[in-house]
Amino acid sequence: MGGTVRLTATVTADDKGLYCARCVQVEVAAEGGTVDEALARLREALVSYFRHRPLPEVPSRPPIVMPVEIQLPG
Repeated sequence: MGGTVRLTATVTADDKGLYCARCVQVEVAAEGGTVDEALARLREALVSYFRHRPLPEVPSRPPIVMPVEIQLPG
């Protein structure tokens, strides 16, 4: 199953200075002290994840990642 697969990640920062990188196509995430570190850890976690699982069907067009605002009652 060798080769390169292009997946999409989102990266968010918390108030403590940690970054969380999450894969959009599968439920895998990793943290790091920098964006690059979080992404590197996510890559490692994804390689481990796919050792025993099939690859997801990746659409030919990348997903659109956008913020969504909602108004909560009360």
